[in-house]
Amino acid sequence: MNILSLEKIIDENLKNKTQEYKRLFHGRGNFYEDFNYLTIDSIDDILFATIFEEINKDIEKEIIDFLEKIYEKYYYKTLVLQRRYLNNGENEVLKGTLNKQNHAIENGLKYSINFSNKNIGFFADMKKGRQFVYENAKDKKVLNLFSYTCSFSVCAIKGEAKEVVNIDMAKNALNTGRLNHQINNLDTKNVKFLPYNILKSWGKIKKFGPYDLIIIDPPSFQKGSFAATKDYEKIIKRLDSLASEKCIILSCLNAPELDTDFIKSLFEKFAPEFKYVKRLDNLEEFISKDKEKSLKNMIFEKS
Repeated sequence: MNILSLEKIIDENLKNKTQEYKRLFHGRGNFYEDFNYLTIDSIDDILFATIFEEINKDIEKEIIDFLEKIYEKYYYKTLVLQRRYLNNGENEVLKGTLNKQNHAIENGLKYSINFSNKNIGFFADMKKGRQFVYENAKDKKVLNLFSYTCSFSVCAIKGEAKEVVNIDMAKNALNTGRLNHQINNLDTKNVKFLPYNILKSWGKIKKFGPYDLIIIDPPSFQKGSFAATKDYEKIIKRLDSLASEKCIILSCLNAPELDTDFIKSLFEKFAPEFKYVKRLDNLEEFISKDKEKSLKNMIFEKS
């Protein structure tokens, strides 16, 4: 695969360009072997590219020249490059300027994003998970574990949830979560933003239950706080004490080394009262050579 092939993919994905956040090129699924270190996103009028590993300087220059060509061709106002392999995943503005406030737009909802951080505050691959929450939240009490910037909560409240409890250790992420509700003109009187260590706060979390919809979306690995291989089961073991009689679970996992059977076996062993329903499809633009190594959004229901 060469730059011309890459340009054809980008052109195809920009045929009907809108304000919505869209993955234009997804190399991380190892479907395109020559560019498996590269992703390119369209975020309204921002073109955002990420290089995940250090590459030859001549190749990097070729990619930057290509990005500048796309920037001009499709009238973007800003071009941002993140070199993810650097310690802080530094974002460099190559063209234009960033606004003080920037937003990702999805299904008409806005989410605050911050290019000062390695993770800008929004994960576009979770679109169908958010859609599921929106469609299933009506009149439900929702528990959002590892809520980060609370995009699931935004969708739940927009979907007329009765109450949402967001739990995350990162206070700054929860503050962004509050902002995400405000910029969408959503009332937060029935939304809680709680900076708890989930694995050490089950009593506090339980007192706000029982919950009708529980979202589990942890990092696959976060040094000192969570490792999916050993900690995911600790959550599954607690579900029955948190859940209402007809509770729905959205169990998320984005660890390439762990497959769907990893989650299914945890439920079968530690929460057999929850039955597997289905795995949500991933977005077509997040193409992957191996489906089992891609994002896994799995639905379970208590019966």
